[in-house]
Amino acid sequence: MSETPAAQHDEAPAPEPLRFFGTTWVDHDGGYAARRAGLGTGALVAAAAGAFLIRFAYQGFDDANVGGFVELLFVVAVAVCTALAFGQTWSGFQRRSQSSRADSRGLLFIGFIGILVAYALRCLTEAPGEGLHRAEYEAARTAYERKAKARRANGKRKRK
Repeated sequence: MSETPAAQHDEAPAPEPLRFFGTTWVDHDGGYAARRAGLGTGALVAAAAGAFLIRFAYQGFDDANVGGFVELLFVVAVAVCTALAFGQTWSGFQRRSQSSRADSRGLLFIGFIGILVAYALRCLTEAPGEGLHRAEYEAARTAYERKAKARRANGKRKRK
């Protein structure tokens, strides 16, 4: 049975679950600290493994004797994509992205080390995306409480 739109608005807002954390970010319970430490460590290990793989790719260019210009282009492309991916991921923790991720999928694929480093650094202070979700959740709770208070006040007036 589906609820009416009015019934949906009468319910208190629920926190949006975060990947790997669920809703444990709200009260920092249910192994929240261990998950943060694990995710940060895992992201750093994955970034190191990725850097190792990129080293193999660079070694392939070197072994093929393609020339210094191509090797330089490879290094610059990986560095720029990594920096852009880091910046995009880091800003995504602070505000919702207006653009589609499909636009930059290739960039993010090449700069995956930047994404992993951003996750690891964010895990030092909070769950990745927690600040954004907390601000949205608090705003929704405040709006709900304000409306609920207004409904209670209107109901008291009608009874008299």
